Amino acid sequence: MSTAVVIEAPGAHRLVPHEPRDPAAGEALVRVHAAGICGSDREVHQGNRPEGYVRYPLVPGHEWSGTVEAVGAGVPVSLVGRKVVGEGFRNCQVCDRCHAGETTLCTAGYEETGFTQPGAMAATLTLPARLLHVLPDDADLTAAALLEPAACVAAAALKANARPGERVAVVGTGTLGMFAVQFLAAGSPAELLVVGTRDDREALSRQFGATGFRTKDRPLPDDFDVVIETAGSADAARTAAGLLRRGGRLVLTGIPAAGADGLDPTDLVVRQLEVHTVFGAPPDAWAHTVRVFGAGLLDPLPLVTHELPLAEFDHAIELVGSGDPKVGKVLLRP
Repeated sequence: MSTAVVIEAPGAHRLVPHEPRDPAAGEALVRVHAAGICGSDREVHQGNRPEGYVRYPLVPGHEWSGTVEAVGAGVPVSLVGRKVVGEGFRNCQVCDRCHAGETTLCTAGYEETGFTQPGAMAATLTLPARLLHVLPDDADLTAAALLEPAACVAAAALKANARPGERVAVVGTGTLGMFAVQFLAAGSPAELLVVGTRDDREALSRQFGATGFRTKDRPLPDDFDVVIETAGSADAARTAAGLLRRGGRLVLTGIPAAGADGLDPTDLVVRQLEVHTVFGAPPDAWAHTVRVFGAGLLDPLPLVTHELPLAEFDHAIELVGSGDPKVGKVLLRP
C-alpha cells in the first residue's frame, strides 16, 4: 500500500495510507522518486516555523523529483512519462509581482508545496502543471531531488551577477554553500574563496571549483567583488559583508534567528555595498538551474549522505538536526 507522512501538529507525525489524487484541469500527477529534508522541514516538525508559513495537518516535502504519470485537461499529454522537478510557490499569476516574474513576492499571500499545500513525502504529488520543469531523459532523479535548494542559490547567483574574472566568495559550507560554489565556478571567476567553520569541508569545496578555503576564525581578505552568504546566521552575514571591497555586491540567503543583530547600516552606506536577499526561487532561477544541471555543471550527488524510506521520517529529522559532520543531504524514498 502507498503511504504518506503527515505532520498533524508540531511534534506529532504519522504514516498514513496514500491515495493518488487525480489531476484536475491544469494539473499533473507525479510519481515521487525522492524528497529531500532541510532545516525548514525540521522547523515544521518542531513547530517553530513563522506564523503564516505553515498549515497543519500537512504532508511535508518541498524538495523533490519524480516522473509525470497523468495530466488533467488542458495539459499537454506529452508530459506523461517525463522526468520533472517543480516550483514550490503557488503564486496567483495575476498580481503585479507575478507579472514581473517575481513569483516569490506574490501579493495574494503565501502558499507553498510542503508547507501550506500537500508536499512530496508521499508516493505521489498532484500540483499545477505550470510549476513543472522538465529534465533531460537521462537525468539522475536522485540528484535532481536537490534542485529546489539549488534553485534558491541560482536566484542568489543571478542577483549577484558575477562577471568572468571577478573575485567571488561564498560564506557557508552546507548544501546551499556547495551549490553556490558550483554556480559561481561556472562563471569563470579569477578567484573563488569559501569561508566556513569546518576544515573538513575544504576538499569538497575545491572539488566543486573553489580556489581557496578558510575558516572564519582566520584572517580574511576585504577586497572581493561578490559574496554569497548561505550560512543563516547574523555572524555569517557580517563576515560576508567584511569580505567585500567598497562597492561590492552581497547576496544573503540564510535566515538568522529572530532578534539577531544584523549588518551595520553605517558600514553599508559608507562602503556603498550593494545588498540583495533571496527567499525561495522564482521561475527564471528554476529554469537556470535545470539548464545548468542538464549541461553537467551542477553535481548534487556528492552532497547526499543518506537515503531512507518514508517510514524512517523521524530518524531522518533527527539526522538533519544532529550536527553530525558526516550528515549531508538526507533523502526520503517513497
